[in-house]
Amino acid sequence: MARILAVDDSVAIRTMMNTILSSAGHEVILHEDGRQALDFARDNKVDLVITDLNMPEMGGMSLIAHLRRLDNYAMLPILIMTTETADYKKQKAKSVGATGWIAKPVTEERLLMAVKKTIG
Repeated sequence: MARILAVDDSVAIRTMMNTILSSAGHEVILHEDGRQALDFARDNKVDLVITDLNMPEMGGMSLIAHLRRLDNYAMLPILIMTTETADYKKQKAKSVGATGWIAKPVTEERLLMAVKKTIG
């Protein structure tokens, strides 16, 4: 299964992602903001990143832009999971390198479907 970097400032969301994704056989690495995730990513490879959009320290848009500059993350699938629904935010996310968008609140079925669709 996949190694997934999950980034969200909400303990409840991180716990939910860890429970759902681990139960499906994935290895989940959790971080609470973009800066921590970027520090991890510099020295570690994953198969997929799922990030919140609005976080302290470094938000999802900045995280994605920074990840895309790293060789191991230049083409890696990155999903944004957020309550934001504005089309202009989706377009901006796509322009910085987001692969897809998952709207919160998210169900187990939708999260697993998004992961499967993104990484097979």
